[in-house]
Amino acid sequence: MRNIIIGAVILLALLIGGYFVYNSIMSAPETNDQLAATTATSTDQVQAQEVTIGTGAEAVPGSEVSVLYVGQLTDGTVFDSSAAHNNEPLTFVLGNEGMIAGFQIGVNGMKEGGERLIAIPPSLGYGTQDIKDASGKIIIPANSTIIFDVRLVKVTPPATVTAE
Repeated sequence: MRNIIIGAVILLALLIGGYFVYNSIMSAPETNDQLAATTATSTDQVQAQEVTIGTGAEAVPGSEVSVLYVGQLTDGTVFDSSAAHNNEPLTFVLGNEGMIAGFQIGVNGMKEGGERLIAIPPSLGYGTQDIKDASGKIIIPANSTIIFDVRLVKVTPPATVTAE
């Protein structure tokens, strides 16, 4: 029962946070000059909102990080999550290839125990390509801004090399 309540609270927080991120992304500027300025400065930027500030080790390039996440489109459609993978954390080395740039930018600087909502523009996500599941169904359309709710569960600092 406790897990159901926690899951419901997390889902509610995700929906509320996603709503605010979606509204901030989709709000229209008042003039064309503002639109041009906004397009020039924010289309290639990851936007992040702290939900919970962690108190543990900080995620820095070269560290191995483990995260629990929910990925969704701006309309709220969930395309992937840790829950879909038996709640196993996604583990990767921050800064290494294999993970989209926007996700790494969004995780960089988080501390263990922290939770962050991350809005990733297409240029730092999957760009102009459709992402399809194993059956060929499009799960992330081309040019999509994607939203992740990320909880950093573990940071292993980069190995240090000692000179002898």
